[in-house]
Amino acid sequence: MAGLRILGFAGSLRAGSLNRALLRAAAELAPDDMAIETFDLAEVPLYNGDVEAAGDPDGVVRFKAAIRAADGLLMVTPEYNHGVPGVMKNAVDWGSRPPRGAPLGGKPVGIIGASPGLTGTARGQSQLRQAFEFTNSYCMTQPELLVFKAHEKFDGEGKLTDAATAQFLQRYLIALAAWVRRFLPDPSRGETL
Repeated sequence: MAGLRILGFAGSLRAGSLNRALLRAAAELAPDDMAIETFDLAEVPLYNGDVEAAGDPDGVVRFKAAIRAADGLLMVTPEYNHGVPGVMKNAVDWGSRPPRGAPLGGKPVGIIGASPGLTGTARGQSQLRQAFEFTNSYCMTQPELLVFKAHEKFDGEGKLTDAATAQFLQRYLIALAAWVRRFLPDPSRGETL
């Protein structure tokens, strides 16, 4: 089997973000048949239809190209005020443009997240899934990975130190690989991209 190319990005711009740390852990713990390439959403400005009409900014062009080149996506979202943060929603907004032929159209997606709170990022992930109804992206619903009390599971350098969380993350990534493969064309049946 060919290796999967997964594009991962975190919905926090903070350098010490727990979600950026979780994304790095995912890249390190990915199965052998999966490579997770990361994209920094700091390159993506706020969506503005006037800006889009004048031509996508360079960061948006790179982001859309990275989405298109990936077999699937891994979105690592914080939860702010019981919802999806603006950084992550902004990424979805740019990735959904133009409505016909959008990079997110038909793309398999996994969502994980980390939070100091007791519910992890359950509400933020739920809201993010709703956006994929419009984009026609295929969001994996199970298993979920909601890293709660995340500040206790990473060290001061952002390294994942909790063995149980590492095991859950590895299982999640194996499930994500199987999910993404469901949507890849099957050359044995004459299917192509």
